[in-house]
This record gives sequence, C-alpha cells and structure tokens, in this order.
Amino acid sequence: MYPALTVSKTLSKSGHQLLWVGSEGGMEASLVERAGIPFEVIPAAGVHGVALAKLPGNIRRLVSGYQNAKKILAKFQPDVLLFTGGYVAIPMALAARGRKSLLFVPDIEPGLALKTLARFASIIAVSAEKSRKFFSNQKKVNVTGYPLRDELKNWDKASGLAFFKFDPAIPTILFQGGSSGARSINQALLGILDKLVEYYQVIHLTGNLDWETVSKQTAHLGSRYKAFNYLHEVGAALAVADLVVSRAGASCLGEYPYFSLPAILIPYPYAWRYQKVNADYLAERGAAVILDDAKLGQELLPTIELIFSEEGKLAEMSQAMAALRQTDAAEKIAALINGIVEA
Repeated sequence: MYPALTVSKTLSKSGHQLLWVGSEGGMEASLVERAGIPFEVIPAAGVHGVALAKLPGNIRRLVSGYQNAKKILAKFQPDVLLFTGGYVAIPMALAARGRKSLLFVPDIEPGLALKTLARFASIIAVSAEKSRKFFSNQKKVNVTGYPLRDELKNWDKASGLAFFKFDPAIPTILFQGGSSGARSINQALLGILDKLVEYYQVIHLTGNLDWETVSKQTAHLGSRYKAFNYLHEVGAALAVADLVVSRAGASCLGEYPYFSLPAILIPYPYAWRYQKVNADYLAERGAAVILDDAKLGQELLPTIELIFSEEGKLAEMSQAMAALRQTDAAEKIAALINGIVEA
C-alpha cells in the first residue's frame, strides 16, 4: 500500500487525475483519503490455500468485485492502471484486460496474486535485480527499487535524537512488527528489556495487538525506553536507530537501505515464504542477520550483544545495507507509467 501511495503522490505532482480502488475495512481508506486521493471499494478475497468451507463465499466476492470493477472502469476511463498486489487487484485486472498497466512487485519473490497480475501487465517494476528470474517475459521487467515515502526522508540522526530526547553517546535499537504488531517479537523483547536498557536506548513499536500488555509491563522503565502502538514519525525511529529488529516485509528492502540501518530479521513463519526470501536477500549481502521465530526467546539477546561487541560488525552491516540504497524509485515508476500512456 505505501509504495502505491508514494507513486500516486509523485504522479499527482504532474497534474494526473487519480482514483484509488481498494478493499473494505482496515487502515487503507483512511490513509488514502488523508493523502487526498479519491477512494472506491470493491469486494475481493483469496482462493489459494483457503479452506474448502470458505471457498464458495470467496469466489462469490471475487465475482462481485469483478462486476464492480467493470463499472468503475467504465465511469473513470483510466489511461493506465498501477497494481501493487493484493486480492483486490485480481478482479480489477481481469476487468481491465486489454488496458495499459504497470505492476510493481515490492518483495523479492512475487506471490500467486502478483504472478497472476504479471500476465496482464504492460510493464513490471521490481525492487531488486534478483526478482527478474521470477518472470518469463524479461523485456517487461524494470528494476526501480522500493518507493520510499517522502515523510521518511525528512528525518536524520540529529533530528531523530531530538525527537526522542535520546543521548547520542548511547546506541539505539528499534523493535517493530508492523501496524498490528508481531507478538513473538514483543514477547521476546519483554523478556530482555531490563538488561537491554542498561546499555542501549530502545524504541518499541508494539502495534495494537499487545499495546496494553506492553504498557503495563514496561511502566517501571525510564527514559531509555520509548514505546508506541503506532508512530506516524517512524522516520525519526529509523534515522536514530543503530540496529533494527523486525519482520522482513517488503519495506525492509527500501527503508533500511535508505537509512544504512543494519537489521536482525525474523521472517513471519505462518504465511507464504516471501519474508524469508527478502531476509535471505539482505543477509546474503551482509546487511542483516536472520533469526528463527521459534528460537527468538533464546537467541535475540545473544545476537544483539554479538553484533555490538564484535569489532567492525555493525559498521560492515551498515555499509552493506547502504550499498542497496535506491532513492528515486517512485520517480522511476512514475516515468514508466508516463511512458506507457504516451506510447
């Protein structure tokens, strides 16, 4: 969603008329409307790996989504469509067959929905060169990098330290698990927080999932620990951190390189392997260390201590992460979209 928002804002600067078609519920509508982009909803649902009992209902939602998509296309008459994945894109792509479109693939490996969408796309944009091998038509593929939100770029180390009122002489670690949170990361951190704050400053983005529990168990900690269920100024946290501990969603391919931020990545174990592939990509290049979710409680603290204690380790990881930085991905994707329209 954030890559699409970033590209949309870039396009709007050129005077393009935009319409966002999204799914029902969740944070999507509020964030899109906050950006000033008109928003339409169509029903959609997954069919791959879905329990048989739910399959008929999901198919009906897809059919309804397809019919609604046709009505939206007939009314709006777009010159080009931008897809970034998700169930909602399938009925829209089917309804838009024959129209010009660009597909952005945020993760290294595309999931089933993105592989399906790739068949309809005029052009495919990817975050990294390694993604090329997953597509049969290489002529369609363009490596653009991951679009980075403008609000992240407004922060640097100094402004981040001022925002959190942190001491520049003490290392800072950021823990985050997405908007809803990552329970295993939260629980593992709670088990070692008392030890961590002796030597480090800690920013903890809990998500909404465990916010009340975390708040109660950390009330005794001092100014070296800052917890938020959601942080709009996440750029401040990324800028001030010396190390991040997180899942391995697609944003780690763009945000961490931009801030030269070494990472301990814990791929989400209960979904398609895309997070593991993202983590492997960064770890193979020396920019990250991977921990198994099941062993997090035992391995998190020793891994953090090793990274900070081994001479040159943190700097080497930071340099490796910085080497993957691509700062103009949104502009590249917008230029590709303009090229499709003009062709």
